[in-house]
Amino acid sequence: MWFLYVLSWLALCLQVAFATLAIAAGLYYLAELIEEFTVLTSRIIKYLLWFSTVVYLGLFFFEKFPVVLIAVGLFSNLISFGLLRTFPYIVLSSPSFILTCVMVLINHYLTFAYFSENYHPFSEVLAVFTICLWLVPFSFFVSLSAGDNVLPSTIPQSDNDVVSNYFTSGKKANRSGLLACFRLVKESILPSRQKIY
Repeated sequence: MWFLYVLSWLALCLQVAFATLAIAAGLYYLAELIEEFTVLTSRIIKYLLWFSTVVYLGLFFFEKFPVVLIAVGLFSNLISFGLLRTFPYIVLSSPSFILTCVMVLINHYLTFAYFSENYHPFSEVLAVFTICLWLVPFSFFVSLSAGDNVLPSTIPQSDNDVVSNYFTSGKKANRSGLLACFRLVKESILPSRQKIY
């Protein structure tokens, strides 16, 4: 009896490890696609914001969600539209990014409070959280490293001209963001092979 119990816990640990690796591989692939197609990514995020706005309005008119919850969600979407103006360049210390992060936390708190007082099936709760709260912030999170590889012709540099600044400070080794973290983990776990001649 105890052997099967221990075996079930071992299998659960293996399943969690494989699921984590699959999610990490998917995020890595998404980050690569976003770096390659930044204009398309910006358009997709804009459509996701419009879709989320329509869903918020539907929740207000058809499901009678509280006005405060809907207003905070719509305001959060409005701030996220502001982040798209400089996409793929997202400055982590900018007021719009900080306000977006704060609004995501407030929006989560209000949504948790609403669902703790009003019963809804788990699938409906998950639908609201996925579409209204997680989809747009997750899109911005995955695309944080996209601004590192884009040609620097759209944002003016302070000291030097654009081309010389790009060649002096725009090397791939200095990159930051989600994709750089994944590459670091990949290189530490799976070191690259060197050809021996």
